[in-house]
Amino acid sequence: MITATRILSAGSWTGPAADTLVLDRDDRHRRRLVMRCTGKTVFLLDLPEARVLKDGDALELEDGRLVAVKAVPERLLEVTAETPAALVRIAYHLGNRHLPVEFQGERLLIREDHVIEAMLGGLGAIVRHVLLPFDPESGAYASHEAHGHAGHDHAHHHAHGEECCGHDHDHDHGHDHGHEHGHEHVHADENGPYIQTHGPDCGCGHSHKHE
Repeated sequence: MITATRILSAGSWTGPAADTLVLDRDDRHRRRLVMRCTGKTVFLLDLPEARVLKDGDALELEDGRLVAVKAVPERLLEVTAETPAALVRIAYHLGNRHLPVEFQGERLLIREDHVIEAMLGGLGAIVRHVLLPFDPESGAYASHEAHGHAGHDHAHHHAHGEECCGHDHDHDHGHDHGHEHGHEHVHADENGPYIQTHGPDCGCGHSHKHE
């Protein structure tokens, strides 16, 4: 099977693409996976480490052809506020819940969630349902889903092989490791929201220990 091992960032490549890969945000965070394009091109993505593919990027196949990456619009909540200070406060509460957040100037984008939407209303946020590509801050996304579908590209070998079912399975383990992970929060001050990485013993109540 033909392989792609190189990502060309948006704006760094020109010319027509041989095919197009249309993916949502979760499926754009990959390391090794069989990919199927809209024009039926099939190839193996084989990167040294997990990367997030951006809208407008291209994957270079080993024969020189380029496959364009297109982000699928997703059902999101657009969050705004009456003042910058109010938006900073909202960002703080979203960060405390380890939610993937995309920062776009005077608005925040998060995935649709009726519970979070209700919380935002209580905080005085102005919430609107939109359909847009989703590209959250990588740190916030990793902290929320590091043990989930998108952020956990190393998984388990199955009897039917590592390239089946659209999931990447690079090594065997039974989740019996007892290590603790550092994690990130979105914090806020007078300059706006920012992301801070904490160690496992930071005292914030999120040690993320699993066995």
